[in-house]
Amino acid sequence: MKFVWLHQNTHFLNELILELTDINPRDFFGQGNENIDLLKKKYPKLKIVARGSKIKVFGDEELLEEFDKRFQMLLAHYAKYNGIDENVIERVLSGDGDEESDSNGIAGETLVHGVSGRLIKAKTPNQRRLVEAAKINDMVFAIGPAGTGKTYTGVALAVKALKEKQVRKIILTRPAVEAGENLGFLPGDLKEKLDPYMQPLYDALRDMISPEKLTHYLENGTIQIAPMAFMRGRTLDNAFVILDEAQNTTHAQMKMFLTRMGKNAKFLITGDPGQIDLPRRVTSGLKEAILVLQNVAGIEVIYLDENDVIRHKLVKKVIEAYKSIEHQN
Repeated sequence: MKFVWLHQNTHFLNELILELTDINPRDFFGQGNENIDLLKKKYPKLKIVARGSKIKVFGDEELLEEFDKRFQMLLAHYAKYNGIDENVIERVLSGDGDEESDSNGIAGETLVHGVSGRLIKAKTPNQRRLVEAAKINDMVFAIGPAGTGKTYTGVALAVKALKEKQVRKIILTRPAVEAGENLGFLPGDLKEKLDPYMQPLYDALRDMISPEKLTHYLENGTIQIAPMAFMRGRTLDNAFVILDEAQNTTHAQMKMFLTRMGKNAKFLITGDPGQIDLPRRVTSGLKEAILVLQNVAGIEVIYLDENDVIRHKLVKKVIEAYKSIEHQN
């Protein structure tokens, strides 16, 4: 992969020529050149022409230098992750330089070597802020909409702490709030009723720990997945504890959970205040906690947004659409 950087005067416009090597232009340009179209949208003052393995860009010299810098960041990201998409392009083109640091290997450290050698990393600036916050604080709140990697990054941090023997166990919990469904009518015993609520936590763990070892950890209690009600009365020592979907806790549940913190414990609380399934007039424990604890030393709140979405590109658009409606109401 290399860059050919040529300047010449063409009708009083500067010309930048970028050439792709060792890379399939179709993969990089996107289906129907959708990635190139996005570049054109972001740089309306530049004329961008993609043909074969070359991209020619015409325009003001200063703007061309900015484009060249961002394009190199995109290529570096492609080389590292074997792909780019709309979300990556948005982050790189509108970012504050964090993505460039990641492309150069400064940020985005590997948290866990997952199953089949998969490298689990924080992929966005806010995810990396979450990682840094967890290093220096014993209690961190990660707030943001669906798909921003709150839970996944949190589980990776917990597995990393366990593997490095910083903690002896991982405890993952969620409030068993029924989102339009009746828990009592589900078949099976209590565990079978509650397991569907815990599935996202199991999914994340399966990416990071081999099936045999995960089964062993679950059987001997090294990793515990349980509903909020099982936390009452416990003191959680030497553990990395994640409270997921915290927006569905009540005042009493949140206070109970936060006061379970024992010696050498890390607490990560994740939630999306925009997806509260509590009955009307019941205050979300997450919303209240953020206000009550905002000035407490040792506690940090990290906010993630649509720019951190790493699911299908439509998820970001869905979040933006709903946000526009909520602002109107």
